[in-house]
Amino acid sequence: MSVRLYVGNLPKELERQELESVFADCAEDLVSVKLISDRKTGKCRGFGFVTVKTDEQADAIVEKFNGYMLQESSLKVEKALPRSKSKSGDSNNTSDSTDNAANNASSNRRKGNRNRRGSASAAAESEATQPDPRWAQELEKLKELLAAQTTTTS
Repeated sequence: MSVRLYVGNLPKELERQELESVFADCAEDLVSVKLISDRKTGKCRGFGFVTVKTDEQADAIVEKFNGYMLQESSLKVEKALPRSKSKSGDSNNTSDSTDNAANNASSNRRKGNRNRRGSASAAAESEATQPDPRWAQELEKLKELLAAQTTTTS
């Protein structure tokens, strides 16, 4: 089973080849190296992922490269959290571009919901009946127009 490692605090000017060269002495342990870049500019977004073959290799790489200096930046290397499923159809959220802070938050929410299974489904139902806050103002205007229309025709 392969283990995915998060590599953060990368310089914005970094290229994939440069990231690969950092981990070159561990090349036989690596499955893949992925640098996350901005779609518009093509520049590094400040993080990437390295996948290794085993948990022991992952621990060794974290120990060796966490705090490693690369172009005046101290790298942050840790085991990546599992990808979170995006509930919205937001095209800006790709599974590879979610950072660990967002993954930590969603992971903590899931852990909290395990203890309250009944209230979790009740909360989901109440969320479904509430209007989207982004459209609440527009919805209120439509309701007023509809109310005005029905009172004038009656």
